[in-house]
Amino acid sequence: MKHFDYQLAFSRNIGWVTESEQQQLGKARVAIAGLGGVGGSHLLTLTRLGIGQFNLADFDHFAVENFNRQSGANLNTIGKPKLDTMIDAALAINPQLDIKPFPQGVKADQAEAFLQDCDIYLDGLDFFAMTARRAVFAACYEMGLPGVTAAPLGMGSALLCFLPGEMSFESYFQLQDVDEYQQYLRFLVGLAPARLHQAYLVEPQRIDLLAKRGPSTAMGCEICAGFAASQVLKLLLGRGAVTAAPWGLQFDAYQNRLAKTWRPGGNRHPLQRLAIWFGSRQLIAAAKQAETSTT
Repeated sequence: MKHFDYQLAFSRNIGWVTESEQQQLGKARVAIAGLGGVGGSHLLTLTRLGIGQFNLADFDHFAVENFNRQSGANLNTIGKPKLDTMIDAALAINPQLDIKPFPQGVKADQAEAFLQDCDIYLDGLDFFAMTARRAVFAACYEMGLPGVTAAPLGMGSALLCFLPGEMSFESYFQLQDVDEYQQYLRFLVGLAPARLHQAYLVEPQRIDLLAKRGPSTAMGCEICAGFAASQVLKLLLGRGAVTAAPWGLQFDAYQNRLAKTWRPGGNRHPLQRLAIWFGSRQLIAAAKQAETSTT
C-alpha cells in the first residue's frame, strides 16, 4: 500500500479550516443512509473534507439507469452493491477511514443502532424511502442528533436542517396518518416551498408516483453534496449560521436563484396546505388512476 499522510492529503483544506479544526473533522463520525445519487456524492465530498469515520447503509446494487447521476455507477459496477463500491471509492481517498457498514440498509427498528456513536446524520435515501427516512429522523430527534437532508430538484438542491431542540422532521412534514402517495406529495412540497425547479420541468408526466420514478440530473446531486457538506462542517465545528426548519434554502443553478423560505408550522402553513391540495388533484389523482387501471 502506498504511504498515506492524513495531514498532507487534506492540507489544502487549511485556510478554510484551521489545523485543529481539520483534526476535529478527522475524529467526527457521520451517518449516511443511501449511497446512490446523493448519498454517494455526500460520502466522497465528506471524505475529501477529511471526515474520518462513517456509518453507512445501503442494500441496493448499481444499474444502467443510475448512470445519469450516481457517482459510483459505470460499466464496471453494474450489479455490484452500492455500499461496497462506495466504501472502496472512499478508502481509495483515505485508507484510514473507520467505516461501520449496514448492508441491509436501515430498518425502522434499527435506526438508533445505525446512528450509534455518530455526531450527525446526512440523508441520502431514495426519495420514496419514506418509512426508513421517518424512522431515522425520529431517532435523530430522540437522540439529540442534527439531521440534514438535501434533495436534488432539477438542476439544484433544496436544503433542510433539523436540529436538536428545534422543529422535528415529523412536525414539519406532517406525514403521520396519511397514505403513501400523500407522504410523497407532502415530502416534495415541504422540501422546496419556493418551487424554483418547476418552471423548467418540460415533461411533468415523467413524475410517476406509482412506479416510484422521477427525472433527475447529475448537477442536482453534486450541488446537494456541496450544499449539505457545508452545513455538516458548520455543525461539526460549531461555527457559522445554520438555517434550521421551518426555515429552508433552495438553490437552482438553472434559474440562477437562491431562495430562503420560512414556513411556520411546516406543511400546516396555509401556503403549504394549498400546494398539497393542488398536488393531490394532479399527481396523486393520476397515480391512483394508474394504479386502478393496472389491477
